[in-house]
Amino acid sequence: MMVERVGSINPIQPENRTGRNERLGGGDRADSIDVSQRARERAEIYHVTEMVRAAPELSEARIAELRERINDPAYLNERTIAATADRIMDAFGL
Repeated sequence: MMVERVGSINPIQPENRTGRNERLGGGDRADSIDVSQRARERAEIYHVTEMVRAAPELSEARIAELRERINDPAYLNERTIAATADRIMDAFGL
């Protein structure tokens, strides 16, 4: 394949070392970024949105079943309350 010159552009240019990288080196400076408060808030909103999307779907039948259980006086005992509290604490990583 033959590469030809296009107008004033030379498609095959010799390596041109300008020393630019050496000038930009700067020494021992470390890279860093600053994140604005708005960016932090948007990241948190994104994180919560992704958590909601990943949550399992609840059907109306399941919700009705849970309401029925909660209204049953025999269901709410110390064991059930302790288990529910433990699950809530686990969900928040506490």
